[in-house]
Amino acid sequence: MEYDSDVIIAGGGLNGPALGLALAGAGLRITVVDAQPPRARTDLGFDGRAYALAIVSQKLLAAIGIWPAVAPNAQALNAVKAADGHAGEGASPLFLHFDSAELDHGPVGYMLEDRYLYRAFLDAMQAEPNLTHIGATSVVAQTAGPAGVTVTLSDGRNLSARVLVGADGRRSGVAERAGITRSGWGYGQTALVCAIDHELPHGGIAYQLFMPTGPLAILPLPGNRCSIVWSETDANAKTIAALSDDDFLAVLRPRFGDFLGAIQLAGPRFSYPLNLTLANAYTAPRIALIGDAAHGVHPIAGQGLNLGLRDVGALAEVLAEALRRGEDIGGADVLDRYQRWRRFDATTLALGMDGVNHLFSNNNPILRAGRDLGMGLVQAIPALRQGFMRQAAGLGGKLPRLLQGRPL
Repeated sequence: MEYDSDVIIAGGGLNGPALGLALAGAGLRITVVDAQPPRARTDLGFDGRAYALAIVSQKLLAAIGIWPAVAPNAQALNAVKAADGHAGEGASPLFLHFDSAELDHGPVGYMLEDRYLYRAFLDAMQAEPNLTHIGATSVVAQTAGPAGVTVTLSDGRNLSARVLVGADGRRSGVAERAGITRSGWGYGQTALVCAIDHELPHGGIAYQLFMPTGPLAILPLPGNRCSIVWSETDANAKTIAALSDDDFLAVLRPRFGDFLGAIQLAGPRFSYPLNLTLANAYTAPRIALIGDAAHGVHPIAGQGLNLGLRDVGALAEVLAEALRRGEDIGGADVLDRYQRWRRFDATTLALGMDGVNHLFSNNNPILRAGRDLGMGLVQAIPALRQGFMRQAAGLGGKLPRLLQGRPL
């Protein structure tokens, strides 16, 4: 069979380009099919959308050549503080304080805006000779056979490859067409996302306030600015999202508190419903899923992109090693190595975040007392605290080479 590419990646968000660049660097011919028009997301001004990158995610970006382009616009996370909270009452005195000095790895992580990260990926894809980036197009059909997979694009073209990767989000068409079913449920919560300018410096500290109706994350960006991910009940969020900017701030302020001084909106506001959706398999004949196509999780710990980049590192390593051995990179035994590596780890973390959200998104006085006691114990015992920090930084488990900052 003649192939147009070794790997076709459906989805040009962030995980798809990251995988494409990693595999192209290993000598594979890659096509990334991106539903967005080229430069669409890079033409936007500041809009507040940003990601919390774990240390290992930053190492992967460095290993595939992206980090030098985005580092000047990244905000180091020097510490993370978590606390119970109530609107108008501030944070509980029993809180977790994770300080980067305890890790010996530099910052706890980094905050980086979407516009800078996507622009760096786009520039890198255009400069990579082994990678073809097709914009404003999507995969609309696929046929997997014993020797390869053929896809049909929305512009009518047919392309063939050894492997098709679904990086096309929570409603993955690649997964659905491959017969991969999903499990999950809604949270009855909606995330309200925006950016805030504030009067006082944040010191590179991220805050997670557990309110009765859902967590409120305050994530530092360069300058006196923070990204806000505010989870509310669907009913509350619908009402809040419909408010004017001034009225929105009036509702946010008593939850946010005054520790950063006066606050004001720094860009547009977004909202999206929250749910858990897990693919019941990460592979099918000639197919592999990464990112939200494999596991769409609650944003409570900011782990969505980090989980996806762990998928990228694992799948890139599996395919690169298979290529060196002379194996069929789309063979069932090769793709199964990827599934065994990632599915248990990702599912365990997703369900763990689900449990934390259920535990903290309520005002039950017994649960509240118990979790405050538990948070106090973790804070008081260095070994427990450092273990939590290592997990949050992505340093637990078997790490692919790229997430160690090593080349494939």
